[in-house]
Amino acid sequence: MTQPARKGPSIDVGPVRVADLQARLMPQLSVRGGRAAVDFYKSAFGAVEDYRVGGREDGDDLVAQLSLGSAAFWVADESPRHRNFSPETLGGATARMLLIVEDPESVVARAVAAGAMVIQPVGEEHGWRLGRIEDPFGHHWEIGTPLIAWPPATGGHVSG
Repeated sequence: MTQPARKGPSIDVGPVRVADLQARLMPQLSVRGGRAAVDFYKSAFGAVEDYRVGGREDGDDLVAQLSLGSAAFWVADESPRHRNFSPETLGGATARMLLIVEDPESVVARAVAAGAMVIQPVGEEHGWRLGRIEDPFGHHWEIGTPLIAWPPATGGHVSG
């Protein structure tokens, strides 16, 4: 059985088999204020909203799937009864997202203009040009581009 293709901003992936969808990793970011989070990811990263349940009115919990090119992730209002907690509730993030882009400086600048905080300015390390931000909902994002063929052919070791 196939699902209709999801078109990203610049590619058409064609028919996608259910087995292919299940093989992908699509993280879910738990947040306080799902509608504001969706708006932030659209503004900061140019995310496209592919799907939404709820979140149309105040107090209405939201679950939404967003895409960035061919990558996708979910955003959901935290749900303590389901043990899904936001970084605000936990006192910090428990994971870090890596967003690979051509121009990390401009994406970091756009995210900061939309409300993010710089954790680490863009610089070169470990074969990447990379910076880290914390979004207004407590999630950490590394934003970068590889400077060498990735993954490296050096058995996992990259100097720098």
